[in-house]
Amino acid sequence: MTLTDIDPKLDADGIPSRHNRWVKRLRLPAAWRRPLGIAGLVIIAFWVLVIIFAPLIAPFDPLAQDSARYLPPSGDHLFGTDGVGRDIFSRVIYGAQISIPIALLLVALSVLVGSTIGAIAGYFGGVVDTVLMRIVDLFFAFPAIILAMAVAAALGPSLVNAVLAIVVVFWPTYARVTRSLVLGLRDSNYIAASRLLGVSSFRALIREVLPNIVGPVLVLATLELGNAILLLSGLSYLGLGAVPPTPEWGAMVSDGARAFYNYWVALFPGIAIFSVVIAFNFLGDVLRDALDPRTAKSVAVVDR
Repeated sequence: MTLTDIDPKLDADGIPSRHNRWVKRLRLPAAWRRPLGIAGLVIIAFWVLVIIFAPLIAPFDPLAQDSARYLPPSGDHLFGTDGVGRDIFSRVIYGAQISIPIALLLVALSVLVGSTIGAIAGYFGGVVDTVLMRIVDLFFAFPAIILAMAVAAALGPSLVNAVLAIVVVFWPTYARVTRSLVLGLRDSNYIAASRLLGVSSFRALIREVLPNIVGPVLVLATLELGNAILLLSGLSYLGLGAVPPTPEWGAMVSDGARAFYNYWVALFPGIAIFSVVIAFNFLGDVLRDALDPRTAKSVAVVDR
């Protein structure tokens, strides 16, 4: 009797067979095979395809006012029409090209600004840390939505100004998180060794410290994508973001709020917002589990 007879996954030398080794390499990590992770990936993949093929999917021009007002959902207009006769299905499709990419952009800007400031404050410490963190505390003193509204109102209603307002609100969070991560790493032995070898402070910060904090910052950014879409939609809902006739989801919900009995005007863009936000939350949770060694190990044991 050979080892292959006992366990078909092993060859005669007790080593996993070549086929099984390739299968193991091709399998997704355990965290990504969980139902929430799969659901998040499917939803985001769906919206990515919608963004790419929006001109082919949308049956009407999202700005065309060539239909009757407040038509309910039907075969001709799947999501009905709004108060000026525009097809809501087409506007939801084209709205994905605005809401999702802009959310990615503003989170990327927030990560860039906040992580840079937080890394500098945590690595150099002293007066630099004190000054930068007091600035961060100043931004945290105001509720996020109130500060975003104030900045957007001061700059004027537009998507660009809404992005700037949300970046102003979001970057302090990344600065605080990055600073705490850098503080835990700057006294490590490998950082001290690189400094003893003559590596400059900025070079050590970029080459030694930053790669070790990418994981937690990436998890936070993924979770914040949902909040970014909600805040962007909230500003547009209040008239401080997208201006008519831009097909932005928050502005469409605002139009529906003024025609409450025509439920479809706000329902379908609201479902779109909900689906994207919940998908990014799922992905953030899965990414956290995948990057945390202890959680990843426990998930892998349960998956077996």
